[in-house]
Amino acid sequence: MSMFENLGRFGVTIRQAHARNKAIRALNSLPAHVRKDIGWPASPPNDPQATLASLLLGRTR
Repeated sequence: MSMFENLGRFGVTIRQAHARNKAIRALNSLPAHVRKDIGWPASPPNDPQATLASLLLGRTR
């Protein structure tokens, strides 16, 4: 495997993680009754990154 193939796979992994986190943030920002209707958990699992962001920014992401 070349270095560029490894970098490409790393880039794909980062893009997928970013898209997944963006979707989770969007679902968590929906009103509680909508989250309940679609079966999204009422309260998101304890995420240390979200906790840190809320402490630093004063709001949840």
